[in-house]
Amino acid sequence: MVNSLLSSVSSSSVAPLIELRGVVKTYASEAGEFTALKGIDLQIYPGEFLGIIGKSGAGKSTLLNMITGVDHLTRGEVIARIGPSPVSVHTLGENDLALWRGRSMGIVYQSFQLLPMLTLLENVMLPMDLCGLYHPRESRRRALELLEMVEIAEHANKLPAFISGGQQQRVAIARALANDPPVLVADEPTGSLDSVTADHIFDLFERLVEQGKTIIMVTHEMALMPRFSRHILIEDGELVSTLQPKAN
Repeated sequence: MVNSLLSSVSSSSVAPLIELRGVVKTYASEAGEFTALKGIDLQIYPGEFLGIIGKSGAGKSTLLNMITGVDHLTRGEVIARIGPSPVSVHTLGENDLALWRGRSMGIVYQSFQLLPMLTLLENVMLPMDLCGLYHPRESRRRALELLEMVEIAEHANKLPAFISGGQQQRVAIARALANDPPVLVADEPTGSLDSVTADHIFDLFERLVEQGKTIIMVTHEMALMPRFSRHILIEDGELVSTLQPKAN
């Protein structure tokens, strides 16, 4: 088994958008320490649709949390070249990290995490408000455009409880795109959806990549491998294989 693999593209002139260097994550428990990630080295490039594939407990979601800075790493570094200058993600203070993440990354959760007391329109506008980017007329217009893009604008004034799970996932994607982030990360976004709805979500992701977004998606579904521009396999906290990006 390979402990860590450094993935690269054929053109050395392309700098990675996100780079993980020796990332280790250890959790403390009553049974002792558990190492979820064991020295991960990984480079993610602009415009990729990267699949992180593995079984439950392999470390997929933990790896995603290291990339986004949602959880603290134990050792190593995550460098993000999003914006005017590189950022060492895990050296940022909590407030700066939240602001950076809100403007640089959109996060799509498997459980949707829509606020039940807000309408779909208000849910999509919320990230704009949290990042200081809210402007009443412009933000409403953009939120409606995003709901239109995910084909759910006709339900804009409904509460999340009154739409289906597949529709809620579409709203979650629209919300993740609210601040027009260059990177979208998705944790098992199709795991709780039926196959037809899941396929529609995947088609939407592919269109976003064509529009210039970089997407990092976690999944346990091996059958999805051919649809990614590149995929990596993770097992017991280690990268066990990685494929180069597809040639254009």
